[in-house]
Amino acid sequence: MLYDCMIIGGGIAGLQAAIQLGRYRYRVIVIDSNDGRSNLCRCYHNLLGWPDGVSGETLRMLGKQQAEGYGVHFVSDRVTSVSEDAGEFEASTEQSRAYRSRRLLFATGIKDNIPMFPELIPCMGISIFVCPDCDGYEVSDKPALVIGSGDAGANMALALTHWSQEITLVNHGKAPIGEKLLEQLYKKGVRVIVEKIVSVACNGTRLEGIRLEGGLHLRASQGFLALGGNEVHTDLSAGLGVLLEKNRHIKVDPRTKMTNVKHVWAAGDIVAHSEQVAIAMGDGVQAAIWMHKSLQGE
Repeated sequence: MLYDCMIIGGGIAGLQAAIQLGRYRYRVIVIDSNDGRSNLCRCYHNLLGWPDGVSGETLRMLGKQQAEGYGVHFVSDRVTSVSEDAGEFEASTEQSRAYRSRRLLFATGIKDNIPMFPELIPCMGISIFVCPDCDGYEVSDKPALVIGSGDAGANMALALTHWSQEITLVNHGKAPIGEKLLEQLYKKGVRVIVEKIVSVACNGTRLEGIRLEGGLHLRASQGFLALGGNEVHTDLSAGLGVLLEKNRHIKVDPRTKMTNVKHVWAAGDIVAHSEQVAIAMGDGVQAAIWMHKSLQGE
């Protein structure tokens, strides 16, 4: 079957695009590996209409149901390669299947660099956070811990001083911190500890503290991760000749979200922006609108 539109990635941007394209009454397929970052977030706090927060799992479930109501077809699989021939795109998957379409949207997202402490996973979005713009407010006037590495951790700690004056940065990765950043940390009163974390204490979704390699125990009820090295999932798009920024995010037209490759779009966190759910939704709608315009032109 030749689909009108294929979306690789069923996170927030991909789902929003699927809903919009479904409402245009196109034949749409979404291929998703179900391991995107929105699966991990137990609560988004800054979204219009959800004053008590909403989990990524809930948003994804509702979004999929909404898209399916418009006839969008979902496949649970991982795309391993994408090719183009005579104006049609073909995606090959781990399950040895192939899907073809006339238009293609990459919404493959980013994977956060989370330290290997499984206790942290249930805490994501509730007492452990990754984005100060999203969740800095959650530590307002409270002590907060930054599990970081080098400049990435230092910048996170400095960002959080907007909300709290009790910030402790644990340089778990032991990467060097630049002199200017160290000076700013000192001026802001940020406590800096350069030691690896050997264990994490959590009670369900709540962080309780950490133990360092030197034996020190730090109590903490709120923490941010800032280790750097997040993985941007743009390998598939690069295989088609899609241009990437220096940070490996996809270059798109700011208005249309189309890449440099004809009939290929990108939306969500793989596009260079502040990695907000609301922006990913907007990206998805905008890409879908221009995919529709290009199909109308035919």
